[in-house]
Amino acid sequence: MEDDIAQILIPGDEIQAKVRELGIAISHDYADRRPLLVGVLKGIVYFLSDVLRAITIPVSIDLIAISRFSPEREHTGVVRFLKDLDEDIQGRHVIVVEDLVDTGLTLGYILKNLRVRQPASISVCTLFERPQHRIIPVPIRYSGFRLPDCFVVGYGLDYRERYRQLPYVGVLRAEILGITQHCDERI
Repeated sequence: MEDDIAQILIPGDEIQAKVRELGIAISHDYADRRPLLVGVLKGIVYFLSDVLRAITIPVSIDLIAISRFSPEREHTGVVRFLKDLDEDIQGRHVIVVEDLVDTGLTLGYILKNLRVRQPASISVCTLFERPQHRIIPVPIRYSGFRLPDCFVVGYGLDYRERYRQLPYVGVLRAEILGITQHCDERI
C-alpha cells in the first residue's frame, strides 16, 4: 500500500501536533459549555478519535453518515443522510467535525439541515481543507491544514475505501488513479 504513495505531504507527527492544537482551542473556547461533536462518517473516525482525546473538557459525540454519490455511478449531486443523529441538538452547542472540506456543498447541506434543529450554536472543525475548490462559503472556525490540488490519501482520506489507515497524508501515484496527475503545491 505504501508503494502507491508518490510523496508524503503531511507526516504523522505534524498531523498529531495540529490535532492537539485544535483540541486545545476547542477546550478553551467551550470551557463553560459541554459541546456535542458531530462527526461525518466514514473518514472522520481517525481525526474524531484523536481530537476527542486532545479535548480537556466534557464533550459528547454523535455521528452522521451522508452520501453524495454511488461507487457505481458518477457524482449525482444528490446528498442524503444514511445515518442521522441519535441526539437531540436543540439548545446544544454543536461542533461539526469534518476530515476534509472541499467545495463546501456537502458541508453546506449538513449545516442547513442541523440549523433547523435549533442548536444554541454551530461551528465547524476540519483537519483538511481546499479553499481553492470552494463553491459555496462555509464558516470554518477550526482548521488544520490546507491541501494542494492533487489526490491525497491517508489519515481518514481514501481512494475507493483504501488507504484511510495511513498515519500520514500522501499523494496517490497517478497510475493508481489512471490519470496524468500533477500536484499543484499552491494553496
